[in-house]
Amino acid sequence: MRAMVLDSFGGIDNFREVILPKPTVGAGQVLVKVHATSVNPLDFQVRRGDYKDYVSLPAVTGHDISGVIEAVGDGVTTFKPGDEVWYTPEIFVGQGSYAEYHVANESIVGIKPYSLSHKEAAALSLVGGTVWEALITRANLQVGESILIHGGAGGVGHIAIQVAKAAGARVITTVSSHNIDFVRSLGADVIIDYKQSDYIEAVLRATDGNGVNVVLDTVGGDTLAKSPLVLAQLGRVVSIVDINIPQNLIEAWGRNACYHFVFTRQNRGKLDELSSLVERGQLKPHIGATYMLSEVGLAHARLEQKANGLRGKIAIDVIS
Repeated sequence: MRAMVLDSFGGIDNFREVILPKPTVGAGQVLVKVHATSVNPLDFQVRRGDYKDYVSLPAVTGHDISGVIEAVGDGVTTFKPGDEVWYTPEIFVGQGSYAEYHVANESIVGIKPYSLSHKEAAALSLVGGTVWEALITRANLQVGESILIHGGAGGVGHIAIQVAKAAGARVITTVSSHNIDFVRSLGADVIIDYKQSDYIEAVLRATDGNGVNVVLDTVGGDTLAKSPLVLAQLGRVVSIVDINIPQNLIEAWGRNACYHFVFTRQNRGKLDELSSLVERGQLKPHIGATYMLSEVGLAHARLEQKANGLRGKIAIDVIS
């Protein structure tokens, strides 16, 4: 099978296209012919060596899969050959998604939403699972609550807006000016151009000084320290980014705030919940660009550089 192998940590030139043996399916596992994968910040962080203590080289990386089951192992009862499936491979365990075939434990695999293409499903699996874990499992976002989503036009942010709306929340989001119409189309109630406005002042105006119940941090920086300034009492802050600078959380004490740090876990339950939203027309990933499997490095570069005009996710077409 064709695969993109990472030989050493660093730049995009460290990917190499190779031919590897097709993986063998074991008991409780499924063999999937990969039709599409995607690119996430986690992917370029792994490539540049942020998690080098957890990744052995050379490695096939990548963290989204949509494809078709080719074979099932002993004891598998949920799936059969020909089923269209989607999932996030176990992170830092075994082979990733940048290859034509992948083997996974059936417990982390879900039936692909019928209404999504393989590229759309691959663009949703990791970010969708992350958003579900962040907003529903951890923050326990409730009907009638309000949420501030930083970076609403990004891969995670544009999914978070839709999930929060489906949960019955009032959504406030920060974007740059060229993405205002995009996030409005997703259902955002209040849109803040963070380059033109102080988002803290804007959130307080939008909430009559009461603040929001939940903040989703997708951008990092000093967001953790500033979040209490826009929080209501007993508010929750959920972060999905690395903490790379010291931050003073004294303001969180006065709000009785709760902080959650999320590194998504793989399971079928979240995929099934997301599928239900998709089939009800409440959730659809946006693909901002598509690359071929051999162009994984270029896809990394585009996401890592945060190229102007990129919205949603970058998909990787594996079978064309």
